[in-house]
Amino acid sequence: MVNQTVTMRTGGLTGAALLVVGLATILIVGLVPGLSALLVAIVIGAVVRNLRIVPPAAAVGIHWGSKKFLRLGIVLLGFKLSLSSLAGIGVQGIATLLITVTVTFLATVAIGRALRVSRVTRMLVATGFSICGASAVAAMSSIVDPEGESEEETAQAVALVTIYGTIAMFVLPALVPLLGLSDLQAGIWIGASVHEVAQVVAAGGIVSAAALALATVAKLGRVVLLAPLIAIVGAAEHRRSAGSTGKRPPLLPLFVAGFLAAVVIRTFVPMPDVLLAVIEFAANLLLAAAMLGLGFGVDVRKMIATGWRPLILGGMSTLVAAGTALAAILLLGV
Repeated sequence: MVNQTVTMRTGGLTGAALLVVGLATILIVGLVPGLSALLVAIVIGAVVRNLRIVPPAAAVGIHWGSKKFLRLGIVLLGFKLSLSSLAGIGVQGIATLLITVTVTFLATVAIGRALRVSRVTRMLVATGFSICGASAVAAMSSIVDPEGESEEETAQAVALVTIYGTIAMFVLPALVPLLGLSDLQAGIWIGASVHEVAQVVAAGGIVSAAALALATVAKLGRVVLLAPLIAIVGAAEHRRSAGSTGKRPPLLPLFVAGFLAAVVIRTFVPMPDVLLAVIEFAANLLLAAAMLGLGFGVDVRKMIATGWRPLILGGMSTLVAAGTALAAILLLGV
């Protein structure tokens, strides 16, 4: 009980520091369009850790605070999503999202196994590349790594999402006229293929205003699928660890239930734009603070030692996502 009280007090102090630095990363990103606040936060945390700027004694508090911020941030992320908005991309568009997410996740896991990438890394890459980038990676890490022992792998997966998402952000819009895609097709293709929300917005805007609107809706549709994916993997991990003496992940994490509740509220309860803007800012701040804590757990030497396999996995996963989405769009007659 005493140790838990000390941890909570330390976590409260370090949590406040994480929020302050997280706010600074958001302000920095505001001055540099296209930069990811989550990636900046991870880099800052990793630099602080590897330069030994913060004493090791603070590590427990940082880990405790960042874990709490991550889960609350994921819950607030649900308020960005309205199920009614999916009507804009039609039944074929929704089917395209389901096919793309399913194929990308399963194919990435299979390719990762063939490349002999660690189980945690291939699960994180599969989730981030099939759903919604860094936020999905962080959410899945609490399921496949409940003890927080693989923070280097989590940070690496976030970095891969940023790298390949940025490449896709420029390549896909350039291919749209060559493929003869309409604004609707281009928007759904970008929304179903590009990893981060900010990257989707940038890529859709390159094509047209109509493609931007549709790409954003398609991307948010993918984000909705985070909850069922986490629930399914959580149930599988629960069974997998049935004979283990370590910590077992819950069947349905509380933060996932909160995320779903937020989506339902956003769908059926009218909310003023000002309130939604405040919630979105709070979600971004909490996730940035969580990524700082994640970065603090990164040992650069260990991450580099993982080699070239995760890099190849990220590239192949990006190709699978883009290829599957395009094939589904054409075959389903979107």
